[in-house]
Amino acid sequence: MMPRDNMTSTVQKIAKQALATFRNPSVVGEHNKVFWENQSKLKSLLAEVRAADLKIAARTPESAPVPPQRIAPPVTYMHICETDSFSMGVFLLKTGASIPLHDHPGMYGMLKVIYGKVRISCFDRLDKPRDGASGVQFNPPLMPFQRGHLLASVLKSVGEYTEDSSPCVLSPQQDNIHQIDAVDGPTAFLDILAPPYDPDEGRDCHYYKVLQAHSEAADKKSEAQDQGDVWLLEIPQPSEFWCGGEPYPGPKVTL
Repeated sequence: MMPRDNMTSTVQKIAKQALATFRNPSVVGEHNKVFWENQSKLKSLLAEVRAADLKIAARTPESAPVPPQRIAPPVTYMHICETDSFSMGVFLLKTGASIPLHDHPGMYGMLKVIYGKVRISCFDRLDKPRDGASGVQFNPPLMPFQRGHLLASVLKSVGEYTEDSSPCVLSPQQDNIHQIDAVDGPTAFLDILAPPYDPDEGRDCHYYKVLQAHSEAADKKSEAQDQGDVWLLEIPQPSEFWCGGEPYPGPKVTL
């Protein structure tokens, strides 16, 4: 039997609510009242979580552990729990670190900063065929094979989040592609993904970079109208980014 303090811990309550929110795929969706109510409850619980609830101390640039004789990863992950419905853990970013622009195919996500500050840039996919870029010149120019890896998107928001901010929420349709940058020092956030990444189920993580485009046929008016629209190029995982693992020190979660 789980100790009483673990049963009533903030992270246990969050995990139970996440399970209630995402375990029944037939009701998962913004237009379903039950899902919307459960997601609102989960968001409220997440808004209250702090680093102390997870027994994580805010780090300074010098305090992050570095294995001997190894280069420390810019980002580490503390696994808390995972089911078929969702995964939950903590990402810790060093000073100046970024989680590059990436997607979450068919997934919902919630991110709550527990210390430090992050900048999150969110993009939405646009329903535009790849050949829509046929008249667009990119700088630098693309190789012919790269045009098959283009994705039309729109920059929806760029915002900064601290422990006092509400959770950042993404869905399969909205804010699904994002980049996360540490701002002014180390930072960490609690992360929920539903369902978890699973390449066998078509939920692999893809990385992108924003292309600089110039359409010679576009006049200034159309450029002004489309200034939020951007083309993304799918790329391999950037070499400067990798994620290490750390033990999670907080209350255990049982589902």
